[in-house]
Amino acid sequence: MHYTAQDIRDVKRKAIDIRADILQMIPAGKVGHLGGSCSAADITAALYFKHMKVFDDPKNPARDRCIFSKGHAVLAQYACFVELGYVDRSELPKVKTINGILQGHPDMDLTPGIEAVTGSLGQGLSISLGMALGLKLDKSESRVYTILGDGEISEGQIWEAAMAAAVFKADNLCAILDHNGVQATGPTADVFPIPNIKEKWATFGWNVIEIDGHDIEQILNALDQAKATKGQPTLIYANTVKGKGFAFAEGKAKYHNAAMTEEEYKMALETIEKARKEV
Repeated sequence: MHYTAQDIRDVKRKAIDIRADILQMIPAGKVGHLGGSCSAADITAALYFKHMKVFDDPKNPARDRCIFSKGHAVLAQYACFVELGYVDRSELPKVKTINGILQGHPDMDLTPGIEAVTGSLGQGLSISLGMALGLKLDKSESRVYTILGDGEISEGQIWEAAMAAAVFKADNLCAILDHNGVQATGPTADVFPIPNIKEKWATFGWNVIEIDGHDIEQILNALDQAKATKGQPTLIYANTVKGKGFAFAEGKAKYHNAAMTEEEYKMALETIEKARKEV
Protein backbone atom coordinates (compact mmCIF):
# COMPACT_ATOMS: atom_id res chain seq x y z
CA MET A 1 0.00 0.00 0.00
CA HIS A 2 1.23 3.47 -0.81
CA TYR A 3 1.26 5.88 2.13
CA THR A 4 1.09 9.59 1.49
CA ALA A 5 3.00 12.24 3.42
CA GLN A 6 -0.31 13.10 5.10
CA ASP A 7 -0.79 9.48 6.19
CA ILE A 8 2.64 9.53 7.82
CA ARG A 9 1.97 12.88 9.52
CA ASP A 10 -1.36 11.64 10.87
CA VAL A 11 0.29 8.64 12.53
CA LYS A 12 3.16 10.77 13.85
CA ARG A 13 0.61 13.07 15.49
CA LYS A 14 -1.09 10.08 17.09
CA ALA A 15 2.27 8.87 18.42
CA ILE A 16 2.79 12.29 19.99
CA ASP A 17 -0.71 12.09 21.49
CA ILE A 18 0.15 8.67 22.93
CA ARG A 19 3.29 10.00 24.60
CA ALA A 20 1.34 13.00 25.92
CA ASP A 21 -1.29 10.67 27.38
CA ILE A 22 1.45 8.57 29.00
CA LEU A 23 2.61 11.73 30.78
CA GLN A 24 -0.92 12.22 32.09
CA MET A 25 -0.85 8.69 33.49
CA ILE A 26 2.51 9.00 35.24
CA PRO A 27 3.10 12.63 36.24
CA ALA A 28 6.06 13.75 38.31
CA GLY A 29 6.55 11.61 41.40
CA LYS A 30 4.43 8.67 40.19
CA VAL A 31 6.27 5.45 39.37
CA GLY A 32 5.43 4.00 35.97
CA HIS A 33 6.85 2.23 32.94
CA LEU A 34 7.87 5.22 30.85
CA GLY A 35 10.74 3.60 28.92
CA GLY A 36 9.08 0.58 27.34
CA SER A 37 5.77 2.35 26.76
CA CYS A 38 7.49 5.12 24.78
CA SER A 39 9.69 2.74 22.77
CA ALA A 40 6.47 1.09 21.54
CA ALA A 41 4.47 4.29 20.98
CA ASP A 42 5.15 4.69 17.25
CA ILE A 43 4.40 1.02 16.57
CA THR A 44 1.19 1.21 18.58
CA ALA A 45 0.07 4.37 16.77
CA ALA A 46 0.64 2.74 13.37
CA LEU A 47 -1.30 -0.35 14.41
CA TYR A 48 -4.36 1.31 15.91
CA PHE A 49 -4.71 4.39 13.73
CA LYS A 50 -3.70 3.20 10.27
CA HIS A 51 -3.32 -0.56 9.96
CA MET A 52 -5.60 -2.64 12.17
CA LYS A 53 -9.32 -3.12 11.78
CA VAL A 54 -10.81 -1.30 14.77
CA PHE A 55 -14.42 -0.39 15.50
CA ASP A 56 -16.44 1.78 17.88
CA ASP A 57 -17.26 -1.42 19.75
CA PRO A 58 -13.98 -2.88 21.11
CA LYS A 59 -15.60 -6.34 21.14
CA ASN A 60 -16.70 -6.33 17.51
CA PRO A 61 -15.87 -9.90 16.36
CA ALA A 62 -14.47 -8.59 13.06
CA ARG A 63 -11.73 -6.63 14.86
CA ASP A 64 -8.03 -7.29 14.67
CA ARG A 65 -6.49 -8.14 18.04
CA CYS A 66 -3.45 -6.54 19.66
CA ILE A 67 -1.86 -8.06 22.75
CA PHE A 68 0.94 -6.44 24.73
CA SER A 69 2.86 -9.53 25.78
CA LYS A 70 5.21 -7.10 27.52
CA GLY A 71 2.27 -6.05 29.65
CA HIS A 72 4.15 -3.45 31.69
CA ALA A 73 4.22 -1.22 28.58
CA VAL A 74 0.42 -1.19 28.35
CA LEU A 75 0.36 2.56 28.98
CA ALA A 76 0.85 3.01 25.22
CA GLN A 77 -2.19 0.83 24.57
CA TYR A 78 -4.28 2.65 27.19
CA ALA A 79 -3.50 5.89 25.38
CA CYS A 80 -4.86 4.40 22.16
CA PHE A 81 -8.05 3.37 23.95
CA VAL A 82 -8.54 6.94 25.14
CA GLU A 83 -7.95 8.32 21.65
CA LEU A 84 -10.40 5.75 20.22
CA GLY A 85 -13.05 6.56 22.81
CA TYR A 86 -13.02 3.16 24.53
CA VAL A 87 -11.87 4.74 27.80
CA ASP A 88 -12.78 8.18 29.16
CA ARG A 89 -9.89 10.61 29.43
CA SER A 90 -10.71 11.13 33.10
CA GLU A 91 -9.28 7.65 33.76
CA LEU A 92 -5.73 8.66 32.83
CA PRO A 93 -4.77 10.17 36.21
CA LYS A 94 -6.27 7.13 37.96
CA VAL A 95 -3.86 4.61 36.40
CA LYS A 96 -2.63 2.08 38.99
CA THR A 97 -5.26 3.04 41.57
CA ILE A 98 -8.05 0.97 43.10
CA ASN A 99 -10.68 3.36 41.77
CA GLY A 100 -9.38 3.27 38.18
CA ILE A 101 -10.03 0.87 35.33
CA LEU A 102 -6.46 1.16 34.01
CA GLN A 103 -4.13 -0.97 36.08
CA GLY A 104 -0.35 -1.26 36.03
CA HIS A 105 -0.66 -4.40 33.91
CA PRO A 106 -3.47 -5.32 31.50
CA ASP A 107 -6.78 -6.40 33.06
CA MET A 108 -9.32 -7.67 30.53
CA ASP A 109 -12.16 -7.57 33.08
CA LEU A 110 -11.68 -3.89 33.89
CA THR A 111 -10.46 -2.29 30.66
CA PRO A 112 -12.42 -2.20 27.36
CA GLY A 113 -10.10 -3.19 24.52
CA ILE A 114 -7.75 -5.43 26.49
CA GLU A 115 -7.67 -8.91 24.95
CA ALA A 116 -5.66 -10.80 27.59
CA VAL A 117 -4.04 -10.51 31.03
CA THR A 118 -0.30 -10.33 30.40
CA GLY A 119 1.31 -9.16 33.62
CA SER A 120 3.50 -12.26 33.69
CA LEU A 121 6.05 -12.02 30.89
CA GLY A 122 6.39 -14.66 28.20
CA GLN A 123 2.76 -15.71 27.91
CA GLY A 124 1.34 -13.27 25.38
CA LEU A 125 2.63 -15.03 22.27
CA SER A 126 1.04 -18.33 23.31
CA ILE A 127 -2.27 -16.57 23.95
CA SER A 128 -2.01 -14.78 20.61
CA LEU A 129 -1.32 -18.02 18.77
CA GLY A 130 -4.40 -19.61 20.32
CA MET A 131 -6.49 -16.64 19.20
CA ALA A 132 -5.02 -16.72 15.71
CA LEU A 133 -5.75 -20.42 15.28
CA GLY A 134 -9.26 -19.95 16.65
CA LEU A 135 -9.88 -17.18 14.12
CA LYS A 136 -8.75 -19.51 11.35
CA LEU A 137 -11.21 -22.16 12.51
CA ASP A 138 -13.95 -19.53 12.41
CA LYS A 139 -12.95 -18.60 8.83
CA SER A 140 -12.31 -15.07 10.08
CA GLU A 141 -10.08 -12.62 8.23
CA SER A 142 -9.07 -10.92 11.48
CA ARG A 143 -5.43 -10.83 12.47
CA VAL A 144 -3.55 -10.95 15.77
CA TYR A 145 -0.63 -8.67 16.65
CA THR A 146 1.65 -9.27 19.62
CA ILE A 147 4.11 -6.77 21.10
CA LEU A 148 7.13 -8.53 22.62
CA GLY A 149 9.99 -7.09 24.66
CA ASP A 150 13.59 -8.03 23.95
CA GLY A 151 14.13 -8.77 27.63
CA GLU A 152 10.97 -10.86 27.62
CA ILE A 153 12.19 -13.27 24.95
CA SER A 154 14.50 -14.90 27.47
CA GLU A 155 11.33 -16.67 28.63
CA GLY A 156 11.22 -20.24 27.28
CA GLN A 157 7.50 -20.14 26.59
CA ILE A 158 8.12 -17.55 23.88
CA TRP A 159 10.18 -20.04 21.90
CA GLU A 160 7.67 -22.86 22.37
CA ALA A 161 4.98 -20.60 20.95
CA ALA A 162 7.30 -19.53 18.12
CA MET A 163 7.88 -23.14 17.08
CA ALA A 164 4.19 -24.01 17.32
CA ALA A 165 3.11 -20.95 15.30
CA ALA A 166 5.36 -22.01 12.42
CA VAL A 167 4.20 -25.64 12.59
CA PHE A 168 0.55 -24.55 12.37
CA LYS A 169 1.32 -21.98 9.64
CA ALA A 170 -0.32 -19.17 11.59
CA ASP A 171 0.01 -16.53 8.89
CA ASN A 172 -2.64 -14.36 10.59
CA LEU A 173 -0.21 -13.86 13.50
CA CYS A 174 2.36 -11.06 13.56
CA ALA A 175 4.77 -10.61 16.46
CA ILE A 176 6.53 -7.28 16.82
CA LEU A 177 9.75 -7.33 18.82
CA ASP A 178 10.30 -3.99 20.53
CA HIS A 179 14.08 -4.30 20.52
CA ASN A 180 15.14 -1.32 22.61
CA GLY A 181 18.21 -3.03 24.06
CA VAL A 182 17.43 -2.25 27.70
CA GLN A 183 15.50 -4.21 30.31
CA ALA A 184 14.68 -3.58 33.96
CA THR A 185 18.19 -3.88 35.38
CA GLY A 186 20.43 -2.93 32.47
CA PRO A 187 21.30 -3.57 28.82
CA THR A 188 19.86 -6.86 27.56
CA ALA A 189 23.27 -7.69 26.08
CA ASP A 190 24.66 -7.73 29.63
CA VAL A 191 21.75 -9.14 31.60
CA PHE A 192 20.70 -12.02 29.35
CA PRO A 193 22.34 -11.90 25.92
CA ILE A 194 20.56 -13.76 23.12
CA PRO A 195 22.71 -13.84 19.97
CA ASN A 196 21.40 -14.05 16.41
CA ILE A 197 17.81 -13.25 17.32
CA LYS A 198 16.65 -12.63 13.75
CA GLU A 199 18.30 -15.80 12.51
CA LYS A 200 16.68 -17.83 15.31
CA TRP A 201 13.18 -16.73 14.38
CA ALA A 202 13.85 -17.34 10.70
CA THR A 203 15.21 -20.82 11.46
CA PHE A 204 12.08 -21.54 13.49
CA GLY A 205 10.07 -20.86 10.33
CA TRP A 206 9.04 -17.24 10.67
CA ASN A 207 9.10 -14.52 8.04
CA VAL A 208 11.42 -11.91 9.59
CA ILE A 209 11.39 -8.21 8.70
CA GLU A 210 13.82 -5.76 10.30
CA ILE A 211 12.87 -2.08 10.62
CA ASP A 212 13.51 1.16 12.44
CA GLY A 213 10.70 1.00 15.00
CA HIS A 214 10.35 4.79 15.06
CA ASP A 215 10.06 5.25 11.29
CA ILE A 216 6.31 5.32 10.62
CA GLU A 217 6.59 4.48 6.93
CA GLN A 218 8.84 1.49 7.65
CA ILE A 219 6.43 0.27 10.34
CA LEU A 220 3.41 0.50 8.04
CA ASN A 221 5.17 -1.16 5.13
CA ALA A 222 6.34 -4.02 7.37
CA LEU A 223 2.80 -4.53 8.66
CA ASP A 224 1.55 -4.69 5.08
CA GLN A 225 4.26 -7.21 4.17
CA ALA A 226 3.27 -9.33 7.16
CA LYS A 227 -0.37 -9.30 6.10
CA ALA A 228 0.57 -10.33 2.57
CA THR A 229 2.75 -13.24 3.75
CA LYS A 230 1.03 -16.61 3.46
CA GLY A 231 1.88 -19.93 5.09
CA GLN A 232 4.01 -18.62 7.94
CA PRO A 233 3.82 -16.13 10.82
CA THR A 234 5.82 -12.90 10.69
CA LEU A 235 8.20 -11.34 13.19
CA ILE A 236 8.84 -7.63 12.79
CA TYR A 237 12.20 -6.95 14.43
CA ALA A 238 11.84 -3.29 15.39
CA ASN A 239 14.98 -1.46 16.46
CA THR A 240 13.79 1.08 19.03
CA VAL A 241 15.05 3.37 21.79
CA LYS A 242 13.97 2.94 25.40
CA GLY A 243 12.15 6.09 26.51
CA LYS A 244 12.00 7.41 22.93
CA GLY A 245 10.83 11.01 22.73
CA PHE A 246 12.20 12.16 26.07
CA ALA A 247 15.94 12.81 25.93
CA PHE A 248 16.56 12.42 29.66
CA ALA A 249 15.11 8.89 29.57
CA GLU A 250 16.37 7.55 26.26
CA GLY A 251 18.37 4.35 26.50
CA LYS A 252 18.39 4.31 30.31
CA ALA A 253 17.38 1.31 32.43
CA LYS A 254 16.44 3.70 35.24
CA TYR A 255 13.30 4.67 33.35
CA HIS A 256 12.11 1.12 32.84
CA ASN A 257 9.92 1.77 35.88
CA ALA A 258 10.60 5.01 37.71
CA ALA A 259 9.18 8.36 38.77
CA MET A 260 10.12 11.52 36.95
CA THR A 261 11.27 14.54 38.90
CA GLU A 262 9.37 17.83 38.56
CA GLU A 263 12.15 19.13 36.32
CA GLU A 264 12.08 16.03 34.11
CA TYR A 265 8.32 16.19 33.84
CA LYS A 266 8.46 19.82 32.78
CA MET A 267 11.07 18.91 30.15
CA ALA A 268 8.83 16.09 28.90
CA LEU A 269 5.83 18.40 28.52
CA GLU A 270 7.97 20.91 26.64
CA THR A 271 9.20 18.13 24.35
CA ILE A 272 5.59 17.22 23.51
CA GLU A 273 4.70 20.81 22.64
CA LYS A 274 7.79 21.15 20.46
CA ALA A 275 7.03 17.87 18.66
CA ARG A 276 3.47 18.99 17.94
CA LYS A 277 4.71 22.18 16.35
CA GLU A 278 7.21 20.30 14.19
CA VAL A 279 4.78 17.73 12.70
